[in-house]
Amino acid sequence: MAVKDCGGHKGGGCECHRRRLYRKCCGALLALLLLALFVILIVYLVLRPHKPRFYLQDLAVLCLNVTPPTSAYLFTTMQATVAARNPNDRVGVYYDEADMYAQYKGVAITVPTRLPVAYQGHRDQSVWSPYLRSMDSVVLPPVLAVALAQDETAGYVLVDVKVDGFVRWKVGTWISGHYHLRVNCPALIRVNEGKGSYGATTGGGPDYFRFQQAAACAVDV
Repeated sequence: MAVKDCGGHKGGGCECHRRRLYRKCCGALLALLLLALFVILIVYLVLRPHKPRFYLQDLAVLCLNVTPPTSAYLFTTMQATVAARNPNDRVGVYYDEADMYAQYKGVAITVPTRLPVAYQGHRDQSVWSPYLRSMDSVVLPPVLAVALAQDETAGYVLVDVKVDGFVRWKVGTWISGHYHLRVNCPALIRVNEGKGSYGATTGGGPDYFRFQQAAACAVDV
């Protein structure tokens, strides 16, 4: 059986074999490169999506009452209207186990209210308007009770509407794990047209507490 020596033959069978092998190797490397780029793109979209944007549209305060030093119990009922928008073109957002509540100087003044589970498609928006209540279970530290009463008397009270929960990202049919969502929406409340208890009106009413201006919220995911 004769063995072909390719060493000195140009255009021989071995040369063709090497070219075919070279093309196959290049094709395999190109396919691996494209696959790696695709995986990197998917990972980027999943792990680095744009976080949702939240806006506090309204805060209707129906009652806000604390009477230190007689009592540090806080009685309040308010309705917050918060809008959330998904700014992503190719990533959906699931909102899971999200609670909304109000804070004053870092202390919760309402109990958490669970928001409905929601899914936002690309560039979609959701609006929630839950009632936030103290439910007779909020006791402020004496110093904060005095500070809140003083702010209300002075005519302006600054509270923070908070959203705390978890989100998941959706790319195609793939859904990520849970990511912690923290939202802070500052809200300046004007009391009795800024006159507080020094004004002519001292008993509340539909316009006694008025939310000043809608604003964007700080979002951390």
